[in-house]
Amino acid sequence: MILRRPFWHVDAFTDRIFAGNPAAVMILEDRLPDAVMQRVAAEHHLSETAFARREGNAWRLRWFTPTVEVDLCGHATLATAFVLARIGEPGPFRFLTRSGELRASVRGHEIELDFPARSAWKTVLPAGLAAAVGAPIVAELQSADPIAVLEDAAAVRALTPDIAAIAAHGGSLIVTAAGGEEADVTSRYFAPGYGIAEDPVTGSLHTQIVPYWAERLGQSTLRCVQASARGGRMVCRFEAGRVFMTGTAALYAQGVAEVEGG
Repeated sequence: MILRRPFWHVDAFTDRIFAGNPAAVMILEDRLPDAVMQRVAAEHHLSETAFARREGNAWRLRWFTPTVEVDLCGHATLATAFVLARIGEPGPFRFLTRSGELRASVRGHEIELDFPARSAWKTVLPAGLAAAVGAPIVAELQSADPIAVLEDAAAVRALTPDIAAIAAHGGSLIVTAAGGEEADVTSRYFAPGYGIAEDPVTGSLHTQIVPYWAERLGQSTLRCVQASARGGRMVCRFEAGRVFMTGTAALYAQGVAEVEGG
């Protein structure tokens, strides 16, 4: 049976299209098989496709890259909140996910995400992964992803890492440094293990680095830039074990997908 389901293509953590991180959002009235959701995500071929379905007074939310389901995704959550507000659903929104309950509040043009913080600790990166960075590393950390801290924002922006080597040594890597253009923190995220050579803007990355930088810089609120080719910005606040990320989004397109129901 063929099901017709609406979808939206939203650029997140930006105030204009063709920037930020694009996500597809599909609001479901009923369940879709996992295999169908994965095929839809592969068809969209964006960093993530989000599927949201009402569950009581909350929304069950799942995220798929073109190749796998992931446990946490910030930009597609922001995009989902943007779509729900656009179609008239009342907020704030509670999302039930594989990473627990997440929340999103829409305030005018801005959306604030409320995510659990994830700690980072000092480590020694595998030699092959450190070599893949191709630039001097001043601190090596491990959180949900390995993290390489570089000397400054210019080094982060200029980086041309060995993507194949990252894929061979765990599949993901965050690089970050203090400072940047009108920013307190600059970062980039490479995730070939998830089918994404470089993710344009990554909310889940900031749940890992914001606690670290908040302590290092002595400030709870940080202006954060992700220095990918598309680029994106957010303001992050670290408070009571949570990371609050505030950003905007822009609608690029919407349509109707025809998918198999089973």
